[in-house]
Amino acid sequence: MKPKNTICLWFDKDAEEAARFYAATFPDSKVTAVQRAPSDYPSGREGDVLVVEFTVMGIPCLGLNGGPAFKQTEAFSFQVATDSQEETDRYWNAIVGNGGKESECGWCKDRWGLSWQITPRVLTDALAAGGAEAKRAFDAMMTMQKINVAAIEAARRG
Repeated sequence: MKPKNTICLWFDKDAEEAARFYAATFPDSKVTAVQRAPSDYPSGREGDVLVVEFTVMGIPCLGLNGGPAFKQTEAFSFQVATDSQEETDRYWNAIVGNGGKESECGWCKDRWGLSWQITPRVLTDALAAGGAEAKRAFDAMMTMQKINVAAIEAARRG
């Protein structure tokens, strides 16, 4: 049964390639269907991949090859909670190493322009603690690109 609510992500023409990368990179992720255009459309031709159904870490998504009219922005991102530096490094390096780009405070972009927040739980736990502990962790985070778990833990302790 198809989910009632699905995130639709607009791609120029690489929805299938992106979906297959996400499925290979993240657990509980897979490509579930690829639909081809039944006729020509403004940015493609009959038989081109039009829609790709996939899940990313259990979240149902639809990749739409809609052409170059719209670009991804940081207004939408996937936030991936990690449990260790190794897991943080693995996801960060997969995204950045596959033509992506580093950003600030745990954010990076994949080669299709989609933003990802690779966020260790130690950071969100520190921020949730509030007070001076949260401020120290926040201030440390503001100096980072990829989050350094040990540095966040040290900042939290003071």
